[in-house]
Amino acid sequence: MAEVHIANLNKSYGPVSVLQDVSLTVEDGSFVVLVGPSGCGKSTLLRCVAGLEPVASGTMTIGGKKVNDLPPAKREIAMVFQSYALYPHMNVENNMAFGLKFARTPKAEIAARVSEAARILKLEPLLKRRPRELSGGQRQRVAIGRAIVRKPQVFLFDEPLSNLDAALRINTRVEIAKLHKLLKATIIYVTHDQVEAMTLADQIVVMNHGQIEQAGRPLDLYYKPANMFVAGFIGSPAMNFLPARNVAKNKVKLEDGTVLPVTLPATCKIGDTVTLGCRPEHMTLTSSAKGDLSGTLDLIERLGEVGYAHVKLNTDATIIVEVRGEPPVTKDGKIGVLLDQKRLHLFGNDGQTINY
Repeated sequence: MAEVHIANLNKSYGPVSVLQDVSLTVEDGSFVVLVGPSGCGKSTLLRCVAGLEPVASGTMTIGGKKVNDLPPAKREIAMVFQSYALYPHMNVENNMAFGLKFARTPKAEIAARVSEAARILKLEPLLKRRPRELSGGQRQRVAIGRAIVRKPQVFLFDEPLSNLDAALRINTRVEIAKLHKLLKATIIYVTHDQVEAMTLADQIVVMNHGQIEQAGRPLDLYYKPANMFVAGFIGSPAMNFLPARNVAKNKVKLEDGTVLPVTLPATCKIGDTVTLGCRPEHMTLTSSAKGDLSGTLDLIERLGEVGYAHVKLNTDATIIVEVRGEPPVTKDGKIGVLLDQKRLHLFGNDGQTINY
């Protein structure tokens, strides 16, 4: 396996800039997940690493070797796409072996590599079946097996689970995590699903408008987001945001006039507008008389023991609060919300996190 280093990468389609000065290091053997909304540039970045897209400027190295001008076949990478891209007339064994045959690999070595990949992915009983005789999850495992037999320095996954149903996504996600642990492979994985990112990654890279907003360990991004975009993207349900104004030392006023005690840094001046952020699990429903916030309970999403209450505040904004059991709703439907002061996030006018 190998380290991947990307420095000051830029990519455009005509006048449209898709990647802007992107720099990233993927350590040898690490599992890095690129996440972000549609159109943020994550798949384009992956395709640039693969050699499927030319770049305007910047450098890319794999294992210390510059690969900007190398064709995909010379980059020692293997890519698993969203579509399985299996040959329908070939059985599983031949689909996995095709690339090696094309590269004129000796037959004995091909057989050994296919056998090993089939064992790792539990495909041995399926080797003689054709793709139409396989489930979606099995086809995806064949596509992964086809990448494994090449023994690449880097595996590239482009939203490989998007075509699977919910249960299969979970199962295949677990298999990919086990595969990484077994192979100790360098993996760059693209997804729009932040749950996949949180459960799979050693490092998450959050992208937006062709730039990297923040890169780091999953829990670092969850508990210490660099800005409102990352805070709102990482976590499900998303973080709640409350616009406010600094009205006194360590006090802010919300849009409905509610004054809350909040620890503020010295750099935050009286009159400054800020945004409070609080995750659903760091809020508690209570009686309206005891709450930091008050509003009306709109609905509860029941997920078993844990549910999510949608509370419409007096400002007409709606927040989501994690609940267990029945919420303490009053006769008039009013409800209060307590905030965990130690878990509040504070963002400035520019959307960046204000550090205490």
